[in-house]
Amino acid sequence: MPKKPAAAETSPVADFENALTQLETLVERMEGGELSLEDSLGAYERGVGLYRRCQQALEDAELRVKLLSDPASPERAQPFGEAAVDDPDA
Repeated sequence: MPKKPAAAETSPVADFENALTQLETLVERMEGGELSLEDSLGAYERGVGLYRRCQQALEDAELRVKLLSDPASPERAQPFGEAAVDDPDA
């Protein structure tokens, strides 16, 4: 039986959580001060990639929420925690 690609098996939420866990572990290792300069640079590069994956996942989630809030005009959606000043229903 052929294996499915790993990306198809994980949800965006699981991928985000996995990337965040990896990033936290990487930061702990770097803060420990036991890595060589070369290893630190590699870890930093990896960390930037993980950070970007997490950031993109958060932006995608925000877009999904906006689309669910008002599919006809998602640009009108308000950020969480902010009441619309000119919206009489708020």
